[in-house]
Amino acid sequence: MNGWHGTILKVDLTTGTSHREEIPRLLLEEYLGGRGLGVRLMRGYYHRDPFDPAMPLIFAVGPLCGTPAPTAARLSVVSRSPLTGTIYDCSAGGRFAWRLKASGVDVLFITGRSPCPVILTITADTVEILPAVQLWGCDIPTTVAALKERGSVAAIGPAGENGVLFANIMMGEGNSVGRGGMGAVMGSKNLKAVTVNGDLKPTISDPALFDTARQDIMRLFKASPVIFGPLGIAEFGTPVLVDLMAQRRMAPTENFRKTFFEDSGNYSAPTIKEACEAKKDGCYGCPIQCKKSSKLGKPLPEYETVSHFGALNNVKELHSIISSNDLCNELGMDTITAAATLSAWGEIKGAFPTAGEIPGLLNDMALRRGDGELLALGSRRLSEDLGRPELSMSVKSLELPAYDPRGAYGMALAYCTSNRGGCHLRAYPISHEILRKPVPTDRFSFSGKARIISIAEDTNAAVDSIVACKFAFFGASLEEYAELLTAVTGVHYSPQRLKEIGRRIVLTERYYNCANGFSRSDDMLPERFFTESGSSGDGIDIHPLDRIRFEEELEKYYRIRGLNMNGCFDDATFLDGQP
Repeated sequence: MNGWHGTILKVDLTTGTSHREEIPRLLLEEYLGGRGLGVRLMRGYYHRDPFDPAMPLIFAVGPLCGTPAPTAARLSVVSRSPLTGTIYDCSAGGRFAWRLKASGVDVLFITGRSPCPVILTITADTVEILPAVQLWGCDIPTTVAALKERGSVAAIGPAGENGVLFANIMMGEGNSVGRGGMGAVMGSKNLKAVTVNGDLKPTISDPALFDTARQDIMRLFKASPVIFGPLGIAEFGTPVLVDLMAQRRMAPTENFRKTFFEDSGNYSAPTIKEACEAKKDGCYGCPIQCKKSSKLGKPLPEYETVSHFGALNNVKELHSIISSNDLCNELGMDTITAAATLSAWGEIKGAFPTAGEIPGLLNDMALRRGDGELLALGSRRLSEDLGRPELSMSVKSLELPAYDPRGAYGMALAYCTSNRGGCHLRAYPISHEILRKPVPTDRFSFSGKARIISIAEDTNAAVDSIVACKFAFFGASLEEYAELLTAVTGVHYSPQRLKEIGRRIVLTERYYNCANGFSRSDDMLPERFFTESGSSGDGIDIHPLDRIRFEEELEKYYRIRGLNMNGCFDDATFLDGQP
């Protein structure tokens, strides 16, 4: 078999046993890997509580991982989110994915709950479950340092151990499986860390075609101003968006009460580069190197983090934002939800936390002590508990990232149709509404956005299953990656076939969610966006969203998807016709 090993490693932590099974070739060809294969393997489990020992935690790589394919050293982690209750996947790049593939495994499928803290260590020849009592309670750097001789490490920090609903799984190279609380699922299994190592390589069906496709992709990368331009992400990282969002008057400020923060220049990309002497960094083997690290080697914050620990909480001090990012990485918490929960809490109290107060609050979150007991539940549960549910800026309990939907109407719709909750990465209409790629669309119009969003969701589901980085598609397209996939696997893939695979994945996720009680009422933005204006200025007017037009476009989206007007399926046998 080319590309795939065709192997799933199943580990039961309750019994302390493991075994390898063959993955049916049909599933590999029709779901690829990563998100798609993980979602397919959730069939029969999706209805379980996230903390049920029988709920699987699935690590899945793609067919390109382990090859020189650009941006393909990635994996997806799939389970059910304790924060949102939705079917959930989260992608991360780095050496861990590459070494998991090198151990001869396409999927790591973990169930059960160990009676005591353990680590899972995997090589091409062995699988061991070892005691980890001495590591329980340790932060991420301490845990990684203790285990790095075993290979690449994926670990949880105190947040995951204590069941913080937005705890991350952190990779030893500074990447994270963020958002949605996969770290809490891992912690509920008493699994402190997974280490992987190996030297197996997938075979490539057509090396000549592979080289041609790879050269085409690299040429397109180099021609892309978003990737390698003077203000591209390769040079400055994702904080290049700070100034752009300020110019567009859509930077979430003070819990989305405003859309402009006059001190955002304090944490713009050029400021960070100069103040921190930022160096290029990135995922293993990636030619883009969009991440940045400080002169001390610590990962510097991404755009969402600087914006939410900055403007969203009315904090202007760069050192505070960097400190917050460092703490979240060390404790194992998602920066978007952590910052957004603090912001909701601040508006409810009538005073946002100061730069000096935030570190203590983050520690309290991770340890679930004092105010942290409530903060650890995320903004939706916190706001409901404090009697102000309308102040949680979330969709399906997932806090919105750093793009105010009043400034990009496609983003408003995409937040709501996203199966995992208020996420910008399912469709990312910012690409065409703000970055004007591949073609510009009117950001203050809903017209045509339902179809654009549905196509983008299908495309991104395929990308997440290949598994490649979405930044690659600021240069290349699904056409080049289809050719690359064909070259590796020997199976013919066209862009249209990949979109069809993506569509199947998106609809399967929605089916799971509907079966778990989600419906149209969950595909809705907080009321603030329909009743309050943003911060107009510089010739830009930020008005409340038109509820009628939003509803019309949402219904159009449902029709395109073949759903009923409740956003679900009339046919209860939908899964029966799927591979």
